[in-house]
Amino acid sequence: MATKMLQTSGGVVEHRSEIHMTSSSSSSSSTTVTMSSTKLRKVSQTSKIMDEQSVQRKTSAIMESFSQVQKSLEIPAGESVPDFEEKPRPITVQEGDKAAFKVKVTGNPKPTVTWKRESGKALSERTKTFFDSIGKQNVLKIKALTMDDADVYKCIVSNDHGDAIYSVSLVVTENPAMDFKKMLKKRNVPATKKEEKRPITEEEMLKILSGAEKKDYERICAEHGFTDFRGILKKLKEMRKKVDVEMVKVLKPLEDITAKADSNIIFDTILELRDPNTKMLWFKGTELLRIQYSLGKYELKQMGTKYMLNISSVNLQDMGTYTVQVGDKTLSAKLNVIDEPLKFLSELKPMRVTERQTAVFEVRLSKKSDLPLVWKFKGKEVKRDDKMDVTVSEDGLTYTLKIKDVRACDTGEYTMSMGDLTATAPLFIERIPIKFVSHLKNVRVKEKGKARLECEVSSKDVHIKWMKDGRDITNDPRYTFMREGKRAEIIIDDCDIADSGEYAIVCTQDSDAQEYVSSSNLNVDERFATVTSGLSDVQCPTGSPSELCVVLNDEKVDGVWLKDGKEVDMSTVQVVKQGAVHKLIFSKVGAEHEGKYTFRAKGAESEAVLAIADPPTIDANVLELLAAHPITVKAGQTATIKIPFKGKPIPKVTWYKDGIEITDDDRTTVERDGDSTTLVLHKCVREDSGALMLRLKSDCGTAIANLHLNVVDHPKPPQGKVEFLERTGKCITMKWKAPRDNGGKQVTNFVIERRVAGKKSWIKVGEVDSKTTTFSNDKVEEGRAYQYRIRAVNDQGMSEPLETEEVYAGEPIEPPGMASQPQIADVTKDAITVTWAPPAVDGGAPLLGYIIERRKKGSSMWVPVNKELVQDTKYTVDGLVEDIEYEFRVTGVNRAGPGTPSTTSNGVVAKDPIRAPGMVKDLHVADSSSSSITLGWSPPEQGDEPSGYILEVRADEAKEWSKCTKIPITGTSYTVGGLQERMKYFFRIRAVNEGGIGEPIELDQGVLAMPPPAAPKFDLQGKLKNQMVVRAGMALCLHVTFTGSPPPAVTWLKDGIPTKGREAITKGKQHSQFLLSSSQRSDTGVYRVHLRNDYGEVHYDVSVHIVDFPRPPKNIQLVEEVPGTVTLHWEHTPDLADDANTHYIILKRDASTATWFTAADRVYSNKYTVTGLLPGRKYYFRVIAHNEIGDSDPLDSKDPFSIAKEKEHLRLNMKEYKPKDPSLKPEFILLLKDHAVRRGHDCTMSCAFLGNPPPLASWYKDDVKISDGPRFWQTTANGVCTLTIPSCNTKDNGTYTLLLENPLGKAQCKCNLLIFDKDDRSILESLAEARKGKHII
Repeated sequence: MATKMLQTSGGVVEHRSEIHMTSSSSSSSSTTVTMSSTKLRKVSQTSKIMDEQSVQRKTSAIMESFSQVQKSLEIPAGESVPDFEEKPRPITVQEGDKAAFKVKVTGNPKPTVTWKRESGKALSERTKTFFDSIGKQNVLKIKALTMDDADVYKCIVSNDHGDAIYSVSLVVTENPAMDFKKMLKKRNVPATKKEEKRPITEEEMLKILSGAEKKDYERICAEHGFTDFRGILKKLKEMRKKVDVEMVKVLKPLEDITAKADSNIIFDTILELRDPNTKMLWFKGTELLRIQYSLGKYELKQMGTKYMLNISSVNLQDMGTYTVQVGDKTLSAKLNVIDEPLKFLSELKPMRVTERQTAVFEVRLSKKSDLPLVWKFKGKEVKRDDKMDVTVSEDGLTYTLKIKDVRACDTGEYTMSMGDLTATAPLFIERIPIKFVSHLKNVRVKEKGKARLECEVSSKDVHIKWMKDGRDITNDPRYTFMREGKRAEIIIDDCDIADSGEYAIVCTQDSDAQEYVSSSNLNVDERFATVTSGLSDVQCPTGSPSELCVVLNDEKVDGVWLKDGKEVDMSTVQVVKQGAVHKLIFSKVGAEHEGKYTFRAKGAESEAVLAIADPPTIDANVLELLAAHPITVKAGQTATIKIPFKGKPIPKVTWYKDGIEITDDDRTTVERDGDSTTLVLHKCVREDSGALMLRLKSDCGTAIANLHLNVVDHPKPPQGKVEFLERTGKCITMKWKAPRDNGGKQVTNFVIERRVAGKKSWIKVGEVDSKTTTFSNDKVEEGRAYQYRIRAVNDQGMSEPLETEEVYAGEPIEPPGMASQPQIADVTKDAITVTWAPPAVDGGAPLLGYIIERRKKGSSMWVPVNKELVQDTKYTVDGLVEDIEYEFRVTGVNRAGPGTPSTTSNGVVAKDPIRAPGMVKDLHVADSSSSSITLGWSPPEQGDEPSGYILEVRADEAKEWSKCTKIPITGTSYTVGGLQERMKYFFRIRAVNEGGIGEPIELDQGVLAMPPPAAPKFDLQGKLKNQMVVRAGMALCLHVTFTGSPPPAVTWLKDGIPTKGREAITKGKQHSQFLLSSSQRSDTGVYRVHLRNDYGEVHYDVSVHIVDFPRPPKNIQLVEEVPGTVTLHWEHTPDLADDANTHYIILKRDASTATWFTAADRVYSNKYTVTGLLPGRKYYFRVIAHNEIGDSDPLDSKDPFSIAKEKEHLRLNMKEYKPKDPSLKPEFILLLKDHAVRRGHDCTMSCAFLGNPPPLASWYKDDVKISDGPRFWQTTANGVCTLTIPSCNTKDNGTYTLLLENPLGKAQCKCNLLIFDKDDRSILESLAEARKGKHII
């Protein structure tokens, strides 16, 4: 606190104190995060001493401070530390009034709000705290304020995660009326004890009267017994004058101002106001200025104690006296406005612009004017449109006319007028030379063809003249001229040889004496025709019409017709020409027209033959005879059929039988001659019978002859399967069908033959006529089987027989069926007893007995073991050899004979019986897993050797045993799979062999399906390191694998405390993962994964360090410890202790520039002295913390620092100023550079230049102008020319030239552009070499 003593003229000593408060004064300590800020707006402490008695006033400081404390290390998602959404504001009120502080808070869980006083005093009874449900605000309200209520009030907002504290001041000022009322109140209180009344002093009386109204002065003096009424009024008046003088103190009065019209002026005054709420009124003359309704004309501003009135765009109406009233102070000043006459500051200048460019006329006025400005061209007013653009600058002084895309018609004088002011300047247009976008091209056409010569010029406003061999042909009717936009063409129809020559087009334009010519040659070649469609040979009947036709490729070529080399006689034919089609027409073709015809034209010839063709015919009598009498021939003989015919040309002969074409083979021959055809069939067969057809066909027609051929032979056998109508022991009756083919002759009778089943010889047993198809044979033997055959007979012979199947006379007797498979009933070393069941079918006769056979296993020879038929179904076979394996079969016998042998019995070894095995020994568990259990055992010691083992399993909750395998297990161990994890299973096992199944043995207790118990163990294999460094914001992932049975419980801890909150933990039987999707600096620590089961526990630690951008340092201070230098002090960044690589970078900036320069790097202390500062300059300084991640936010000095400059006496000799000519010839200050760009990318080339007037820029590629090309983008501004080529391709390779021109000269520069592909290694290598010698962008 700094205190100053000021002695006033009145003998009053005034104490003023200033309190400087920083953020550290109001911050509260916390183990986690603390944020605080304090703002002091006004501080005053005043004491006045009047003679011997003093009146003390309350100290008041208008201040605000905020602090926040976080308690929780980690805050769950969705919850937050309490904070202020709407903060309270400091309040200054008079004694007796009321005050209210209002806050709106946030936080989850919902915070509690409490109010306290900084002084530690309790809240007064007049204080009320409540929650406003409408405004959602917490309110502290104090009624009837007293001086004791002045204090700093703290609003404390708290929840589980932290506290937020906001402190504001309540300033209570004295109210003289209240002092008077208190005195009145005290005066009216009845005295309980009579006290001696002391005479009131003059000072006390002045104090009482200062708070009372003027009308009450006399009454108050009388009440207090004060008699010097006039004297006290005089002193009271003097005291008030002194107080009023102190209420408003003028440090700088208003000053008169003289300003030009349309300028902005400021009236300013410097005042010290005791009460900052003192009203300030501004007047113009006697009229109060209504600032808020002036639409920006007037504006009040305040900078500290400086008060300003801004008046914008003053005019003559703003002249007058301006007055400001503050309290009893009145300040005035005059405003004088000078209105200068309107004139041109810059005149219109003649413009010379190249055609298609933009012409700009510009004029500047001396001041703004409300008069309309009019632009005229050739006496007509210019209207704003797409071509003409009229603009005015923001200050309203500069008027611009832009004529876009100027043409020759825009040449002339342009006039600008405003009131009486007028300016005129001409516009000259330099025509763009005419260019041929496409020139005339040489043309070659054939005689009588159509020629077309065309070209395209760069402009459509040109005059055209056509020349041939130097002669003007523009008006020659022989030619056709076409003109459309920028294209022009000449058309020559029906060209002849004389039209060959040189043709030229001559182009001119207005205001340009240059002629632009393009020429080409026209060559007319002699026309030769070719045949497109030639003549074709023609055949036609006598007397019919016909024609010959040829088509050429050119309809303008004629020709001549020849017959057999001589010109055709036109009297009998007709010649027709239709374009390129030439015809020779015959009305009636006769013998005289046959011959070879030729058509000849220039370069073309075609030939064809005309012949007469009559359709084939057969004599009608021959056709009638063939249809009435069929041709009959015996089988085996030769049939010859000859038929005469007529026709020209000779027709094609085809024979058909039953619709199928007959071709030559070994038996068939077809003979042809000029007028007949013969069909010869050798060795005819019955199948040759049928309908025959002769077909004669030529291009002229078709003739057909039909006849029938009948080949006779012996009949076919009777049809179908023989049906037996009767089968008894005395007679067999049968029925059949007549043959399908009778051989061409009537069947006379049928012959029936028979043979006994199993015999080969046939015996005729009867014969019936052709109408009878049944036969009965009564000479048969009962039970015997017979077979019959039947033949058909005609006069050509006997057919092939129809044989029947075997048929029995009466019911048939068959051998018995198959007995059942023999079963082994008893076995010894020399005998085996077999049993069987009788056959299901006895064959129709009783069984006589059985035949038993045996054989050795693997042999194919069966040996009968009984000489007599066995009547029983059981038989003992003896005489066997010990240890030999035998097989048996049985065959049943009846009077029809032995039946089918039974299936072979199972193999059996001739030996004494085998004993069943005993009980298995030592059943135990060898291994187990979560899905399987492995068992082991030892063979039984009693009984014969087992052939296998039957293992059975039963779940703990099941009652039934089930086999583990379908067949016995051969070994002494087995793994049972497919078990349910951690379920208990019971097992039992029995030995088995041919002698039977042994007694079971069971495990004493159930077995759990789980691996053997094992303590947990990590299986890291180098995948997880014990130290990790992770950048903030990146994911932190810790993944571990382990083993253990049962699977261990996994617990993750950070710094010994179980983790909770933002992490995602995945757990499995053999792995676990800890994941933070976005790490923070607070996540740094030692992470431990702990494994535990019933058999042990283990843990693994990982040290994790989260790195981030360093936090900025704080509280920079600048001290000039050594003259000419500045020493910077600051507080360390909190991250310096955690990271040894963190250091500071010191930067400085001259106040006159925005660029920072590095003063020092890698500074590890919190102090640094900067040298090399220039005296008299102001500097700003910046401190940045830096680590491997990057830079912190900067810490900047708020105020500039300067070193005092020694004063020097300077003497300045000013020379007379001579303006320089600003004209400058174009020149480059930064040339174009070569570029290498990958195909598909954009290329931008730029250069810098000087020149006045601004030069015109033109771009060329390989000497071809590209400035107007739509593919390229070009800009010219502020002395920089830029050309952009979007999406470069190989066509953009080449040399680019920039040409700058102005009236003083020209300048140009060039660069090369190389386009390359991504995989073009040769180009890339050349670029690498080029970069060594020069710079390629």
